[in-house]
Amino acid sequence: MSTHFAQQLLIWFDAHGRHNLPWQDNRNAYRVWVSEIMLQQTQVATVIPYFERFMERFPTLTDLAGAPVDEVLALWTGLGYYSRARNLHKCAQVITEQCQGKFPNNTKELAQLPGIGPSTAAAIVSQAYNKPAAILDGNVKRVLTRIFAIAGWPGQKSIETQLWELATKLTPKQRNADYTQAIMDLGATICRRNKPLCVACPMQTECQALTQNRVTELPTRKAKKAIPEKQTWALLLANHEHKIQLHQRAHKGIWGGLWSLPEFASLNELQNHLALQGIHQHAKCLPQVKHAFSHYKLTIHPYLVELSANHGHIQESALVQWYASKQMDTIGLPSPIKDMLQQYWA
Repeated sequence: MSTHFAQQLLIWFDAHGRHNLPWQDNRNAYRVWVSEIMLQQTQVATVIPYFERFMERFPTLTDLAGAPVDEVLALWTGLGYYSRARNLHKCAQVITEQCQGKFPNNTKELAQLPGIGPSTAAAIVSQAYNKPAAILDGNVKRVLTRIFAIAGWPGQKSIETQLWELATKLTPKQRNADYTQAIMDLGATICRRNKPLCVACPMQTECQALTQNRVTELPTRKAKKAIPEKQTWALLLANHEHKIQLHQRAHKGIWGGLWSLPEFASLNELQNHLALQGIHQHAKCLPQVKHAFSHYKLTIHPYLVELSANHGHIQESALVQWYASKQMDTIGLPSPIKDMLQQYWA
């Protein structure tokens, strides 16, 4: 079936696949790599404007490697999963310093680089170098579990191993760049998670899930756990020039490396912090902000304090700085924090 599968898929791709994506123009390993990292957990329509802005600012690997990480994070603001941006920057530096600025052309070496896993490595090899390499992203997992009626959560090790074996077996020896794009396109546009367009699928006669009327139950979803809810109290401390004090977060964890408002476990802690700074002005309560992460929900309780011109100087450091509204596009900010700041400066 492997040869037939690839042939049918490529015939469909030639007629209905996506051929005008920006990373398909002037295709090279650098552009493919950036697009693949951006596309992790993120839809194509969302990625395109980010990719275009990123390429305008960092047209080459050397440009990216030499840029401050704050500038990289600033261009990433809104895409989420910020560890991707930090790894992208780190990986560019590793390739520049250890690989003479040239991307490896095999999956083994690529997968050893920061932020590049087996599937991303294969996507780079197949699309940039047109060499056979099996990919297994979320779209491909969905296609394979349905066509071969494979039950079980795809993240489970035994199921994932089975899917890798299938993906490898089905990968053709020719037209690898097109095949990789084709199977991703099939999952993204036809074999969708919700409301799949089975009548338009080139694999409908081979699809065991369709034959067995199990399309909606495959792939098997991960058992749901109750999503925890957390709260934090955030301080918008503004000086007489309407600059806001921001703290740079630790590079690990949620919003790692981004600039954000100082946060506290309670309102009492926030008020104690102000007192220690010699600030005795009333903190104004602002509307709550709710934000959902993949593994918990966060409620932010913002409080605004505006300092007068005669207030004493508050110490700055490398991790604590005052920022004006015109500087917001020069640093990485979490989306809900950026929205809050924009409302303050509106």
